[in-house]
Amino acid sequence: MAEEQTLTDLSQLGEATGVAPGAVPAADAAPAEPKLDAQGRAYATGRRKNAVARVWVKPGSGKITVNKREVEVYFARPVLRMIINQPFGVANRVDQFDVVCTVTGGGLSGQAGAVRHGISRALVNFEPDLRPVLKQGGFLTRDDREVERKKYGKAKARRSFQFSKR
Repeated sequence: MAEEQTLTDLSQLGEATGVAPGAVPAADAAPAEPKLDAQGRAYATGRRKNAVARVWVKPGSGKITVNKREVEVYFARPVLRMIINQPFGVANRVDQFDVVCTVTGGGLSGQAGAVRHGISRALVNFEPDLRPVLKQGGFLTRDDREVERKKYGKAKARRSFQFSKR
C-alpha cells in the first residue's frame, strides 16, 4: 500500500512540474556554440579502418588540401573525391569552406573515409545547426569495421590452405 502511494505521489510530482511521467526532464537547452580556434577554424578528427585524418575547416572558396597537396593530386580517383565532398552536398555548403587536412595510415579508400568523417565532424563544430542533417546522412557515425587478423594454420584470416588427399 505504501508503494502505491509513493508511485502516485511521483506521478503527481511530474504533473506539477509539467514533465510527462517517465520522461527525463531536459536541461535548459541553449543553442550549441561553434567551437573555433584563434584563426576562426573548426577542428575535428576522422577515422576509418586504420586511417586517421586531422581536419581543419574555415570559410572559403571550396579548396581542399590533403597532406599539403591538392585533393585532385592526392585522391586521383573521382570516386574518392566524391566521398570527400558528400558532407558538403548534404549540408548545401558546396564551395563555401576551405579544408586543410593531414591523413595517415591505411590505404586511399580508408583515408578518404577518414577525411569525410573529419569534415563532417568539423562542420558540426563550425555550424552546430548542421548536426541533424549530417547525422541522418550517417556522416557522423564512425565506421568501426577493421581488418580481421590472420590466424596461425590459415592462409589468411579464415581461408584454409588447399586440401590435398596425397
